Amino acid sequence: MSDTPEKPKKKGFLQNMQEVIYGMASHDMSRYALRTRASMEHLFILITMGDMIGIPILPPYYSLRLLPYVVPQISTWKRRLLREKDVSDAMF
Repeated sequence: MSDTPEKPKKKGFLQNMQEVIYGMASHDMSRYALRTRASMEHLFILITMGDMIGIPILPPYYSLRLLPYVVPQISTWKRRLLREKDVSDAMF
């Protein structure tokens, strides 16, 4: 083993183009995955903490057991639930 640090290899034009095309193709999929995750979290909090807004779905015992995991997301959930909906929200 030598003590000289290895220089990072420069990427070729072809590899740069492959990475750009991969990014263009997967960007929409990653945004869709994040949007799906956000809606699933929204539904989970609605099911577990729905009694905060008057929708008792689960018994309070189970809601209280899940409360420590949900506390950091409650304020954003309330804001998202009470936000005024618009047609442009579904597009972007």
